[in-house]
Amino acid sequence: MDVLEAFLKEANLNTYANDSVKKATSLRPSSNDYHFEKGDLIYHDTYFGATKFIGEEIVYKNGKPAWGMNYYGFTLNNEISESLFDAILRPALMSGSGDNIPVRGPKEFINGEWKYTFKTDGDLANFTGLEEISKKGEVVCRLYCHGGFIE
Repeated sequence: MDVLEAFLKEANLNTYANDSVKKATSLRPSSNDYHFEKGDLIYHDTYFGATKFIGEEIVYKNGKPAWGMNYYGFTLNNEISESLFDAILRPALMSGSGDNIPVRGPKEFINGEWKYTFKTDGDLANFTGLEEISKKGEVVCRLYCHGGFIE
């Protein structure tokens, strides 16, 4: 599990959260894809949409699916554009997961009037999570996720 945790932390910093990283070639029509490899591990994140989006992350070990996460996120405020959403979310994700499981961001991250929170239940083997972004105490974005080992 320690190897997977370290790999996910590194993959998270080298994919979507890092705005200087280029997307990988889309594997499906209209998908957004990110890809990271190290040793015998491969990470692939693919999602569809922008302010209402759905996706999955898969980690392959020796070419076989070993771990995965599905997620669905959405804005609750139509004034939140894709670029504003990215500008709020990416710094939270780049700040690391802290003592949280390394599948999104830390338990809490504050940036000016914006507050990011991520609550999880379980561990990397089997978990659910809820991510929220608030502005002045009002939740404006929400994401649900779940995942675990694949056998």
